[in-house]
Amino acid sequence: MIKTNLKAITSELASVIGSIDETQTEEVVKYIVNAPRIYVKGVGRSGFMMEAFAMRLMHLGFNVHVIGNATTPGARKGDLLIVGTGSGETGGLISYANKARKIGLKMITVTSFVDSTLGEMADVVLRIPSPTPKSTKISEITSIQPMGTLFEQSLLICLDILIMDLMESKSANAEQMFGNHANLE
Repeated sequence: MIKTNLKAITSELASVIGSIDETQTEEVVKYIVNAPRIYVKGVGRSGFMMEAFAMRLMHLGFNVHVIGNATTPGARKGDLLIVGTGSGETGGLISYANKARKIGLKMITVTSFVDSTLGEMADVVLRIPSPTPKSTKISEITSIQPMGTLFEQSLLICLDILIMDLMESKSANAEQMFGNHANLE
């Protein structure tokens, strides 16, 4: 059963990742590289993936913060908000996006549905075409996995690919990144 499920899951992931528009990822990289400060947020499991992304951005030397942490500073005009949401309709994220717009932040939404509320609010949308039970919209890709698992897995992989693109844009390597790794553990 494990091998059968693994084969199905890797096939699903390949289908989703293979469907991501590379021009969108290139635009996301430009926004990140040019941002004075970066704020990230997701909710639930997507939130964990966004926190992992924030950690890697920090390892690359970006000034990045996870919204809701006690040490997160106030945002300023020109900063960047990146939200990860399968449905693009997560209420708390919409609230953050509205506040970010009032302040003058730029915004990237990573979502399954470009035509969602958060997709339409974004300057750039990175579409990860996978199903989520939190939307009435239908994805062309289906999954044997429960709930939003395929989106969450694809989100992490896509964000890690973005990190690799950012490493290249900054001429950075893993050894340099490790210099920013936590050492009070």
